[in-house]
Formats: sequence, structure tokens, C-alpha cells
Amino acid sequence: METTLAGFWQPTQIAYGMILLAMFLALARLVRGPSLPDRVVALDLITVLAAAMLALDTMATRQTVFIDAAIVLALISFLGTIAFARYLERRARSE
Repeated sequence: METTLAGFWQPTQIAYGMILLAMFLALARLVRGPSLPDRVVALDLITVLAAAMLALDTMATRQTVFIDAAIVLALISFLGTIAFARYLERRARSE
């Protein structure tokens, strides 16, 4: 494997590290979130970052099957967030 930067670090490995750091910060928000919507947004962010990691893995390995999984994960995450937003809207109306 040919390196493009000095030593061990390649741009894809740096991107993996940045995505993992963002996932860790989103996980901290998921655990500490003061309200339920904050936690849902953090969970949505984690799934979007997982889709980004799958897309990055697609570019790194040149296996296109991962991009399909990333698209499906992003769509399911989006639908889940929309469903939760509707739930919160209905709950606010009933109160």
C-alpha cells in the first residue's frame, strides 16, 4: 500500500479518526443530552456519521457494495428522525 503522506498516516485514516472523534462527541451528547430532542439529534448524527464512514470505506476499498449500505442507513435514519419529530409535535398538541 502506497502512502501519500509521510509515514503511516494517509488521508483516509485521518478522515476515519475525525469521524470517530465526531461520533464520540455525539455519543457524549446522547448520554448527557438535557432533553429528548437533543438525544434524538445526537442519535441521528451518529447514524449519519456511520453512513459517512461507510462511504469513506467505499472510497478506500473501491467496493461499491458499501455505498448501498450507506444510502440505506441514511434513509432509515432520516425516516426515524421525521417520525420522532411528528411524535413530539403530537405530544406538544395534547399537552
